[in-house]
Amino acid sequence: MTQVTLETISNLAKKRGFVFQSSEIYGGIRSAYDYGPLGVELLRNVKEQWWRSLVQQRDDVVGLDSAIIQARAVWRASGHEEVFTDPMVECRNCNTRHRLDKLEDPEQCPSCGKRGTFTEPRQFNLMFKTHMGPVEDEDNLVYLRPETAQGIFINFENVRRSNRMKLPFGIAQIGKSFRNEITPGQFVFRTREFEQMEMEFFCRPEEADEWFNYWVEHRFSWYTDLGIDPDKLRLRPHDADELSHYSAGTSDIEFLFPWGWDELEGIANRTDYDLKQHTEHSGEDLRYFDQETNERFFPYVIEPAAGATRTTFAFLIDAYTEEEVNEETRVVLRLDPRLAPYKAAVLPLSKKPELIEPAEKIATELRRKWMIEVDTTQSIGRRYRRQDEIGTPYCVTVDFDTLEDHAVTVRDRDSMAQERVSTDRLLEYLSGLLDR
Repeated sequence: MTQVTLETISNLAKKRGFVFQSSEIYGGIRSAYDYGPLGVELLRNVKEQWWRSLVQQRDDVVGLDSAIIQARAVWRASGHEEVFTDPMVECRNCNTRHRLDKLEDPEQCPSCGKRGTFTEPRQFNLMFKTHMGPVEDEDNLVYLRPETAQGIFINFENVRRSNRMKLPFGIAQIGKSFRNEITPGQFVFRTREFEQMEMEFFCRPEEADEWFNYWVEHRFSWYTDLGIDPDKLRLRPHDADELSHYSAGTSDIEFLFPWGWDELEGIANRTDYDLKQHTEHSGEDLRYFDQETNERFFPYVIEPAAGATRTTFAFLIDAYTEEEVNEETRVVLRLDPRLAPYKAAVLPLSKKPELIEPAEKIATELRRKWMIEVDTTQSIGRRYRRQDEIGTPYCVTVDFDTLEDHAVTVRDRDSMAQERVSTDRLLEYLSGLLDR
């Protein structure tokens, strides 16, 4: 198992175009990042696999894309305006602020090392405030959403009615959320702007425990199916004193990050809290009517909630491998092909036109199905190493023999094994390796 440091993975991310510091030419802005050409593809593939697993391959879950800005009343009803807070302390010696519940020693400042210098803790609301319209007053105050879940709850009846949904069923969405974190850090792990993948699964109250266990197992398997080492994953049930105000039970899927175990995804039994709150505050009846039993009730909700950006970070860390090949260190991102930014790279052995032309023709054909790259720079060995380092599963080398035998060499990233494949069956050959 390769031991990956935060510095190693952040350096690779910038060097190879996965992640850049936001506003870098102006000195950067803390805890904000831009996803580069490779990062945006990896992130998109992670989201696509989540959507495929939770929506596309099921007949009991549908999708939604709700607005980032919602009525202030939504956040009053949900409890976020009142209780979506973290305990904050400030060091009187160095003036840094910290989350009290994240300090290893609640008496010692991790920034300056002084003891007994913290102020009394106060609750800090994590929601970003802004104003709707030209006048900045209390009547026009709105929030950037801190989670995507509430957009699902306020659309529960719209979705149920328009799609004729019957219990049990789920509503899923992927989207940006914003939390004014006191102490963001660990590269892209904890940021103030991030992307979530959340699903609210509505069921009968008496079936909630069964569905909770089902989704815990289903979500844990999703990570291992996409290649994460099971030894780097664990399930941690929440203690009673750390449960959210809406939760009757929560379990976190945790990943072994370079700094230790930390949350990757939470699966929560939100009970009927949210639908009840929005019914009470809006006056709209969000109970479910069961025509077969002629009863009306509030469904319970099981919520698997993952961070798309955090999950992408975990896949990047887990895939990073260093190994010795011919007395040289080879860096490989052993990403599952479904997640790899480029599925294949086309490498003409020479820049001469007689090789560039067939290489471009092959690339055009492959691009109809996958994201690929054409690389003509440096020696073929260096190009192989570059593709290994960005996780490309297969390299297709066009050489001078191609002009005679109409075949190319396909190299496997992980084994480095090579196979000669005729150009007329290359698409079929790669489809057999890549399409799952």
